[in-house]
Amino acid sequence: MRIEARAPTRVDLAGGTLDIWPLYLFHQPAFTLNCAISLYASCTLETRRNSKSLRLISLDTNQSEEFSSWGALADSSHCRLPLLAQFAKHFHFSRGLTITTNSQAPAGAGISGSSALAVALSAAFDRFTNWGASRVDWIHLSRDVECVVLGVTTGTQDHYPAAFGGVSLISYGLGGESRSELGADTDELEKRLVVCYTGKPRRSGINNWKIVKAHIDGDRQVWRNLEEIAKIAQEMPASIRAGNWKEAGRLLRAEWNHRRRNLPTISTPTIDRIIAQARKAGALGGKVCGAGGGGCVALLIEPGSRARVEEAATSAGGQVLPVRIDRRGVRVRLVH
Repeated sequence: MRIEARAPTRVDLAGGTLDIWPLYLFHQPAFTLNCAISLYASCTLETRRNSKSLRLISLDTNQSEEFSSWGALADSSHCRLPLLAQFAKHFHFSRGLTITTNSQAPAGAGISGSSALAVALSAAFDRFTNWGASRVDWIHLSRDVECVVLGVTTGTQDHYPAAFGGVSLISYGLGGESRSELGADTDELEKRLVVCYTGKPRRSGINNWKIVKAHIDGDRQVWRNLEEIAKIAQEMPASIRAGNWKEAGRLLRAEWNHRRRNLPTISTPTIDRIIAQARKAGALGGKVCGAGGGGCVALLIEPGSRARVEEAATSAGGQVLPVRIDRRGVRVRLVH
């Protein structure tokens, strides 16, 4: 039996970090706004005939490892591919299995390649084992597995676009979170989105944990920054629904200004240079994707300025990634 799954990565536009429990409880109402993009993480589960061994393969990182049995995996204290190993341990299967993964996202791009892969693995194992779970179940399992692997607290906004696709508005409150489709003109947003890789992997787990810890420790500057980020996330959906792109760009700039003040490691000279040069070329606003420290920059533009903005971002040291908005989310298929 062979099962294949793939899930889109994402660009976050507003409210990032507020998806991490318990931060959103202190900045109500809390929202995140993001869109799924056409850079995918994929996985294949394939049974091994006449074998009880487990083989893990990551094509994009060129790593692999093999265990003689599921028991040998359970007894292993260190794995080269911990995300794959953790999923295998959770679903413990009695037959031999090969798990192969791949990612189109650059290493450490900050567009949630690992979360997209976790959702793809959840969906594939659901089909493989007849778990019968929902997409939200896949999201919560993915979040928890990532938390175990990273060793720090994680949020859920990265997993919703992978599971559902489209443009997601996710609200957070007492008892958890819920997602709705933004209801905007997705084609228009797609025309106005530029994603640029800085060439340097981001520092997601480290940066996010430092912000959570500073907040818990009572850092008033971090508290005020997150409060402003929460307000921007409340306002931006209306501007995008209304097609008020100048206002959306202004809010994106404001979001970045508050976000970069949380830690000195959130921005880098390359990120600053890309955003500044893109603004001079006509971009309405820009921000780093994810937790920062590297990875990708998302720019909001007017369609007529795309060539100028992309040229400016490239000359500033970035690599423009051609993307579209994915409308479908994770896809699973059985290959006979």
